[in-house]
Order: sequence, then structure tokens, then C-alpha cells
Amino acid sequence: MEQDVQQILEEALAEGQNVLIEGKVASYIPELAKADSSNLGCCIMNADGSMYKAGDYNIPFTMQSIAKTFSLILALQTSGYDHTFSKVGMEPTGDRFDSILQLELKDWRPFNPMINAGAIVTADCIAAADPFGEFLTLVRKLCGNPKIQLNEKVYHSEKRTGTRNRSIAYLLKSDHVLDGEPEDVLDVYFRMCSVMCTAKDLAHYAMILSNKGVDPKTGERLLDADIVRIVTTLMMLCGMYDESGEYAVKVGLPSKSGVGGGIVAVGQNGMGIGTFGPMLNKKGNSVGGERILQYLSERLGYHIFA
Repeated sequence: MEQDVQQILEEALAEGQNVLIEGKVASYIPELAKADSSNLGCCIMNADGSMYKAGDYNIPFTMQSIAKTFSLILALQTSGYDHTFSKVGMEPTGDRFDSILQLELKDWRPFNPMINAGAIVTADCIAAADPFGEFLTLVRKLCGNPKIQLNEKVYHSEKRTGTRNRSIAYLLKSDHVLDGEPEDVLDVYFRMCSVMCTAKDLAHYAMILSNKGVDPKTGERLLDADIVRIVTTLMMLCGMYDESGEYAVKVGLPSKSGVGGGIVAVGQNGMGIGTFGPMLNKKGNSVGGERILQYLSERLGYHIFA
């Protein structure tokens, strides 16, 4: 069986490589435009310690919107369920991830924590003296990698060019959704998005989520099971931007993507998957990563409704 999984993973990588031509690297953040368009990799990690890897699974990239899942965990840990979800909703949205329209026409609260407006509010809900420091500690712990760091160049690039996120933050402030000062909250948000990780790191994180928040190596509970349930449910509903429904049908795993090219996917029974490929489709999701995950889901029966 182990040999079968490795072989199917390598086939999935080849399938992903075939569709890279359909994507483009993110260019609205100048530093991300420098990504190597040929990169593609995947890692599968299981609670029993087995691991399968193929391609560029160990190349670091910035997590970008994958950071929103860690930020939500921290908000729930420090501010609690009631306060956090008094500021941000739980509903999917058909709008783009950086939409402002919904804030004006639909609801004063962002629809969910997986879009930019919701993630900015979530970052504001982290009740800590050093929100980014707490974030980095959490990421290192859940990814099983104490060497994870901020990419200063990407952070400064995002901060310099993040005019749309500034518009969102100031609109949220004017509607009394944001409690903190917009520039302070945005600084934390930009830093969180600019933290480096690998597909292997993401596979470890997803394994912890799949194992209901318990590290299978040590038996230590790293996350409350209720928080894991909330975060993975929102990943399933909203984690792939306005492609979440189609992705749920085709892949059927709670997942979160980032424009840095990563996708973290939570399997069942303590299995986690991380993929990396910076070539993105029009929705902002990795074309190669999506194809890998769809192939694995179909061939190995990973779809949670299969």
C-alpha cells in the first residue's frame, strides 16, 4: 500500500505539471512575481509517522492567505467564540477574496474569516500584547518546524503596495467593526501573510488538524477540538475563495489556499496534505496544487463524502 501511495503521488505530480501552463504567478505583490513558475510539490503526512513526498515539497514560500487559519485559531483562543463571530460571519461568499462590495451592500460584517476583510477583523481579535509573536509561535508549533521565519522582503512589498487592504481596513474602522487602529492591524496582517513555510510544514499542520488538535508523536493536545472543528468547517466552506464550492465537489477536503502557491488540505484519520505551486488560476488558487489534490482524492478515495 505504501508503494501504491507513493506511485499515485508521483502520478499526481505529473498531472499537476501538465496544467501549470494554465496559470500565472501572483503579480499584484511585486515580490511574489519573482516566483519560479516551474515549482510544484506535495507532501502527505499521517498520524502513524508515515510520509510521502514528491517534487518541490521542501521549497519555502510565503503562506499568504493560509495564515488566515492560524489567525482564526488565535482569535478564538484569546477572544473566544462569541466576540470573534460578533465581528465576522461564517457564510461563504461568491465575491473575490479582496472584495469591498459586500461590506457596503450586503452586511457591515465581513462574510467569513477566509476573505481579506474577515482576516483583517480576525487579526484585530487576537487579544495579545504581541499578536505577531504569538502567531509565529503557533505556526512553528503546529507545523513542527521551529525555524519558520518572516520573509522581510515580501512583508515590506505587501505593506508598500497593499492599498486595497488599506481601503478595506479603513472602511471596517468607519463602520465600527475594527476596534484597533487600521495601520497597526494591517501591519500584523501583512506580517502574518509573509511568513515562510513548505508543503511539508503544511502537511504537518493539516495532520494535527485531522488528528483533532493532538500531536500524535507526543500525545500533547495542541489545539482545542472545538476550535479545530470550527476552523476546518470554515476551510471546507470558504477556504478556496470563490471557487470553494467547485473545489469541494471535486476534491472534498477542508482546504485553504494562498497566493504564494500553497494549499493545506485536511484529510481524515490523522492525514494531512500540503502542496506548493505558484502558478495560480483566476480565482487565486494553485493550478498544479488543485490538480494534484483532485487526482489524489479520486485515486485514493480521500473525498470526505466518498
